[in-house]
Amino acid sequence: MYKRLAKGKKNIVILSSILLLSLVLMTINIKSPKGAFFLESVIAWTVSPIQKLFTRAVDAISDIFSHYVFLVNVTKENDALHREIDSLRARNNELIERMYWQGRVGDLLNYRENYPKKTLVASIIGRDATQWSKMVFIDKGTRQGVRENQAVVTDAGVVGHVMMAMGHSAKVLLIVASRSAVDALFQESRVSGVVAGTGQNWCDMKYVPYSAKVEVGDVVLSSGLGGVFPKGLVVGRVTHVKKKKQGLFQEIAVAPGADLARLEEVLVLLDD
Repeated sequence: MYKRLAKGKKNIVILSSILLLSLVLMTINIKSPKGAFFLESVIAWTVSPIQKLFTRAVDAISDIFSHYVFLVNVTKENDALHREIDSLRARNNELIERMYWQGRVGDLLNYRENYPKKTLVASIIGRDATQWSKMVFIDKGTRQGVRENQAVVTDAGVVGHVMMAMGHSAKVLLIVASRSAVDALFQESRVSGVVAGTGQNWCDMKYVPYSAKVEVGDVVLSSGLGGVFPKGLVVGRVTHVKKKKQGLFQEIAVAPGADLARLEEVLVLLDD
């Protein structure tokens, strides 16, 4: 009798537990959004963090790839802009050089218009490395009418004379070379002398009488003697005068009228 009652109570407890569990499941299903099943909710709750992590990883990779593509495009645009800037700078430099060239050559051409003889514009293409020789090379030669012992000048004064002429080039000995000598005279007093090169950046005017009046700044011109330099070309200006107590001649230094250190274009005075 007692066992039957215990067994009956046990069945009632089991039945009650089943009913209670069914009621809980029904309640959970009713409260789930959009009619989702409880198992699906559990799976979603479990998978959701993994899905979010995967999504973030994919987004991060996508951002990195997009950023890389953006940087590549920016780099290409930057390189193109740099090339364009370099091209514009080169063009600007070319225009500036042309402007300066036109200014220099313009001065030579203006000087040539007032010169009665035939002349030729030439460009400096080289300089002699030997200090004592003081020579430059020009881009005109015998094919253009250049001959030895022709005078070479600028609008500022005498440069030198042609020492050797070749087909399309020539050597010009500058007036400051130690082998150079120009028969000259002072513009005002007309006292004559010889302007001799020193191998430095100036010349000496020799054989000027002790009694001649010479002052710093006096203009020295070519006298026309010697057959190389026509008369009246500017040779330079006096920069130093010294009279020794003993001697027949004065010590006179002359700075060339032409800026020999910055020569770029010159005029060759051709033969008639």
